[in-house]
Amino acid sequence: MKKIAFIFYYHKHNIYSLNAIAGALETDEVFERIDFYFIPTQDKLIAILEQVFQKYDITIVGISFFTTQLFETQDLIQKIKQKYPKEVMIIAGGPHPTGDPLGTLKMGVDIVITGEGEETIIELMQRIVNNDIWHIIEGIAYINENAKFISTRKRKTINLDDFPPFPLKNRRFGAVEITRGCPYVCYFCQTPYLSGIKPRHRSIESVCKYVKILNNHYGDLTDVRFITPNAFSYGSIDGKVLNLTKLEELLKNVREIIGKNGRIFLGTFPSEVRPEHVIDDTIELILKYADNDNITIGAQSGSQKILDLCHRDHTLKDIYNAVDLAIKNNLKINVDYIFGLPGEEEEDINLTINMMKELSDRGARVHAHSFIPLPQTPFAKAPVKRIKDLYKNEIKSLISKGLAFGDWKKQERLAIEIAKYLKKINSK
Repeated sequence: MKKIAFIFYYHKHNIYSLNAIAGALETDEVFERIDFYFIPTQDKLIAILEQVFQKYDITIVGISFFTTQLFETQDLIQKIKQKYPKEVMIIAGGPHPTGDPLGTLKMGVDIVITGEGEETIIELMQRIVNNDIWHIIEGIAYINENAKFISTRKRKTINLDDFPPFPLKNRRFGAVEITRGCPYVCYFCQTPYLSGIKPRHRSIESVCKYVKILNNHYGDLTDVRFITPNAFSYGSIDGKVLNLTKLEELLKNVREIIGKNGRIFLGTFPSEVRPEHVIDDTIELILKYADNDNITIGAQSGSQKILDLCHRDHTLKDIYNAVDLAIKNNLKINVDYIFGLPGEEEEDINLTINMMKELSDRGARVHAHSFIPLPQTPFAKAPVKRIKDLYKNEIKSLISKGLAFGDWKKQERLAIEIAKYLKKINSK
């Protein structure tokens, strides 16, 4: 059996997904044949490659990335392949590789893991370690010896209880994923295409197991954050009708483990909540069990027409109600908006601006984004336009007053380049 170095490009924006992969590998015997490295920057990764690749039979670099990281990741892959064209194997997964596996392979990646990666990475590493054929396993894409693009059959979704949310032996602790899958299928979002539309929840017993591990490590300083597409949907069968009994049971059990000095964060980064789910009962759960003084909701637009085009499945009234309810209960509230959504006209822009003004007057903060086309979403081929001056003037005014924040400027420039890239890839 071969000895393998597995180097994770442990970028701060991809820690949670890489934790899941590293944790999955620890559940199998193949773990004993792998030495792991967690490297946070490109420069350090290139440097460590020079040190390790001659010591191992196989050196693997594992990368997970979003479409917003497309060009910086492309640059890293080129650097690796220029220096080590055959000596280093690059495996990529995550939202962008799943949405655009062929484009990712053309960057120089050797294998793309499509969809959920826990079971796939285990089988892949088993076969690589044993010098066995890996080309037939489910959930991967690659370019074969005849330069033909191959994408194998999609793998079934996993049971979250079968895998840890983070690696225990390598001690990379972090947020606990409690739900995977989203039923709303918003047209700008990759989540349902990556994880499916049927929610799957980690059991309370499993969540508590890993919270206890966190608590044993951090003691009174334990912070518990959850990864979920909608923080209030835990336990819900369809992800839409809330199961407040199950959610409270989860929070109560976690609180008992971490004690009064530990902290629970619900409805904040890395997991926001949907506006229509901000109701008296969910606010009460935050106030009773959680420690955050704010929540984040996704509004995305102040035009009902645009919300419907995006398949958001909530109303403008839901947004106003959420803000009013949070403020009434002394919770700060951040409201996400996406500028330049497909189908948006001047009337829709004015409606959104008016809503942002009204909500900021009530005490909300605006979190501004620019629309970015993402592969495999219904809006993947939608045209990208410069953000209108109407938006720019208003958001600058709100920012100057401390009522808004966000990377919308950077995203605007990035969106134009991504649209060009996707058009070029799709035309080949």
